[in-house]
Amino acid sequence: MKIAGMFEVPEGPLLEQMRRNILHINGDDHRRLRNLVNPAFTPRAADRWRPAMRDFLARLWEPLAQSERCEFVDAFAKPYPSLTIATVMGAPLEDAPKLHEWSNLIQRQFDGPSLLHERDAIERACEEFYEWAGALIERRKHDPSDDLISTLIAAVNPAHPPDRLSDVECMNLVLNVLVGGVDTTQSQLAHALRLFAANPEQWRLLAETPELAHAAVEELVRFEPITPFTARLLHEEVEYRDVTFPEGTIVMVCAFTGNRDGVDGDAGAFDITADRGAAKPLTFGAGIHYCLGANLARAELQEALTFLPARMPGLAFDGEPELGSVHGIYGLDSLPIRWTTA
Repeated sequence: MKIAGMFEVPEGPLLEQMRRNILHINGDDHRRLRNLVNPAFTPRAADRWRPAMRDFLARLWEPLAQSERCEFVDAFAKPYPSLTIATVMGAPLEDAPKLHEWSNLIQRQFDGPSLLHERDAIERACEEFYEWAGALIERRKHDPSDDLISTLIAAVNPAHPPDRLSDVECMNLVLNVLVGGVDTTQSQLAHALRLFAANPEQWRLLAETPELAHAAVEELVRFEPITPFTARLLHEEVEYRDVTFPEGTIVMVCAFTGNRDGVDGDAGAFDITADRGAAKPLTFGAGIHYCLGANLARAELQEALTFLPARMPGLAFDGEPELGSVHGIYGLDSLPIRWTTA
């Protein structure tokens, strides 16, 4: 809401989304919302979607199987998380491209320059999403399934007692999950292929030892966080390393450098076999606002990094990668790659 005030976001769908976003809610309301949705995002809950992830990976690979090159962002990184999150939520798969478009735009609320220059597009995306999600929720009320939207609807009670959801909260949790689970995983997967193309010996090792996929994901999110900067507003005075930060200070926390602080081994090297000790990456956040979908994102990345290496031997760049902005979600606009079909 500090951002909304600084950028003078007017009344409308974007301000409503900012006001209701679980990322921006604290205290008892935040705890209640997290407690209602946490069971759907445990490691075990994420594991039940792995067969669907493998199916999507196989489908996306099919048109590339006889090729030796592609532009990875459009061919793979964009559609894969959109299809997965649509399945988890119970949304039609044919709507996955729209989810991707909306996610990319709505996430730009965290990008200052975009908030200044693309406000109309972001507002429109919020409005269209609310209209789409409202219709989907209505359909699921009459045709429930085992998806997350049906689970959220079951937790709705118009009287809104302490352990239930209101209709508005349900709508915004649907938005949070669908929007937060697309652009982020897309960007992290694209960076994964970029890093492996730059470190071919690591790619060969992963192809030969697919059980390293779990360690590869942890090293990936440590080495190249897709949220390199996160703003935090201090509610009280903090002293850290002999520096006093007054109450009300806006602090920009840098996960990129934080992920290298206190890490065992060569922190500046990308190495999927390295023992990094007890240090935890800041990429998924920390504390009460730790990323709700971290287990699902890890599962998606693990499945992709198990599936692709054996099918893309000799991974290399086929042109210069086009990096995105480090404001908000840090991804790639383009990643041309090649491999051999041997």
